[in-house]
Amino acid sequence: MSNERAHQFLPGPANPPTRSYVMRKLPHVTVVFWIIKIVATTLGETGGDLLAQTLKVGYLVSTVIFFAMFLIAVVFQLRSGRFHPAIFWTVIALTSTAGTTLSDYMNPTGGIGYTNGAIILASGLAIVFIVWWRTGQTLDVENLATFKGELLYWIAILFSNSLGTSSGDFLADDLGFGLRQSAFVLSAVMLVLLAAHYYTPINGMVLFWIAFVLTRPLGATVGDALSKPTERGGLNWGTTWTSAALLACLIGLILYQANQLRRRPLDPLPAPVHRRTGAPQAPNGTLITVSS
Repeated sequence: MSNERAHQFLPGPANPPTRSYVMRKLPHVTVVFWIIKIVATTLGETGGDLLAQTLKVGYLVSTVIFFAMFLIAVVFQLRSGRFHPAIFWTVIALTSTAGTTLSDYMNPTGGIGYTNGAIILASGLAIVFIVWWRTGQTLDVENLATFKGELLYWIAILFSNSLGTSSGDFLADDLGFGLRQSAFVLSAVMLVLLAAHYYTPINGMVLFWIAFVLTRPLGATVGDALSKPTERGGLNWGTTWTSAALLACLIGLILYQANQLRRRPLDPLPAPVHRRTGAPQAPNGTLITVSS
């Protein structure tokens, strides 16, 4: 018997070293991610308008309702031990609906205006990023594995989707581009960001958050282009039918992602550490310990 084969039958150490990993709570940023995100934010635009305008609930009450639903959904997300597509994308869609009604309440109803509203929300998002940086959490949105890091992630998403609504309205109304031209402009910007991702050394997280903000007005303009009357540049599908079609599309995409996840589960993450000091941090997902 060769030494190599004999080594296979030798007993290992009594206490082999182990390494800790954490189940992922957030998905990989892929093409499928961006497709679902655009559909979810488009649904956020039409769903917010459906409750606030079509059903005449009003922007303030609608904001309270959607924000309460968002809080419930995000608690489920934060308490889950791993990535669940249905929970994750429900939270994303609710940040979009809450962002739509909040932005519309602030800007036309509250009299702040689209420009000032965008400035206020952009300032709020910048503050979130400053706090995020100072906490020492990783800024890599695919590798967040602590409660504090994920909480900051969702606060940033809520601000970014609200900012996206104001930015889309600013582009379509204040700058006079209209719904369809705004959609074309935003699509062109997204293609530029895609090229920058592959062909420039620009930090990936910077590009991610720019794209994340801009997919919100892209979804908003597409949603308005489908639901608004023809005299406003839309196709006059109405908020009810547009929201129903988008909801069906979103459910189909979530089922597709869940099926892909069953076939190929996400790789776990190393146990989280402080970005600057390297000190261990408490994980927020299911902990896995394996022998080295």
